[in-house]
Amino acid sequence: MPAARSATRSRSTGARGQGVAQGVPWHQAEPGPVVLVTGPEQLLADRAVERVRNACRDRSPDLEVVTVEAAAYRSGELSQWTSPSLFEEARLVVVAGLEGASDALVTDVGAALGTLPDDVVLLLRHAGGARAGALLKAAREVPGAVLVECPAVKTSAEQRAFAQTELRSHGRAIDDDALDALLLAVGSDLRSLAAACSQLAADVPRGAGQGGRAARLTADDVDRYYGGRAEVTGFKVADAAVAGQRAEALRLLRQALESGLDPVPLVAALALKLRGMAKVASAGRGSPDVLAKGLGMAPWQVRTTRDALRGWTPDGIAASITALAEADEAVKGGGRDPRYAVEKAVIAITAARAG
Repeated sequence: MPAARSATRSRSTGARGQGVAQGVPWHQAEPGPVVLVTGPEQLLADRAVERVRNACRDRSPDLEVVTVEAAAYRSGELSQWTSPSLFEEARLVVVAGLEGASDALVTDVGAALGTLPDDVVLLLRHAGGARAGALLKAAREVPGAVLVECPAVKTSAEQRAFAQTELRSHGRAIDDDALDALLLAVGSDLRSLAAACSQLAADVPRGAGQGGRAARLTADDVDRYYGGRAEVTGFKVADAAVAGQRAEALRLLRQALESGLDPVPLVAALALKLRGMAKVASAGRGSPDVLAKGLGMAPWQVRTTRDALRGWTPDGIAASITALAEADEAVKGGGRDPRYAVEKAVIAITAARAG
């Protein structure tokens, strides 16, 4: 093995000592004799693997990368890749899908942990679950092991933080209302959100912001690129409907339907709006920051939903939810005219608002 690589491995092992590896986020992933990439968020896991691969290649340009798929594994296969190389060539062995590993793979990985040569980095990808849990524990105890944690990004706060971090990596910042619109348009899928951030950062002119920095992304920027998405259109219809703006709600709805949008996501957006209003109304008074966690919402969502509740009574919300339930059944095959069913629901919602 080249001297530079041996020295790097020694420093890494010495720095971490002999204890159990402590978890780091994907952007701190680095090579070690064993690298465990755990957790269900596949995008973050892919980035961690890429980061380790690039670091290994920087140290050894002739790096050989081998991927072992757990689902197709054959007994004894791993040993040929984790054995010392005749010419001391650096090798990264990625074991993918360890959460579905066969007994043979679990046995072979366990055997390899204590015999890894200096020119091999063994990366284990485990998406979650109880399978191979004892093996993961043993891998963490290998001197110099690196544990990379990729937990699911579930809450609105986590999704907002992810989007902001993505945009910062592109040298851009975003207004709060623009970020809200982006999340509504793109949804919770991290790959879609990362792609949207990349597109906005690349396509929206940087302009001249304060201090010479790139201008912040605005809600108009988001609407320009994503305003035609079914989700955004549905929320615009919902906002107008709950505000009692019948003409505007019907105009937006008909425009969406004429452009070819399916009635199903439009009804879903209306239902989401009303369910949120019902939840916030039933929660009573209190700080949005305090109520948000119990309601499964972000504080900004509690605040905007409270604004939308002006002019509404509990009976009005109940009547609207009933009308939407009927529309939902109709657009999913229970009625002859899905378009009429959505229009009827919008009219019922605007009529149910008291003021």
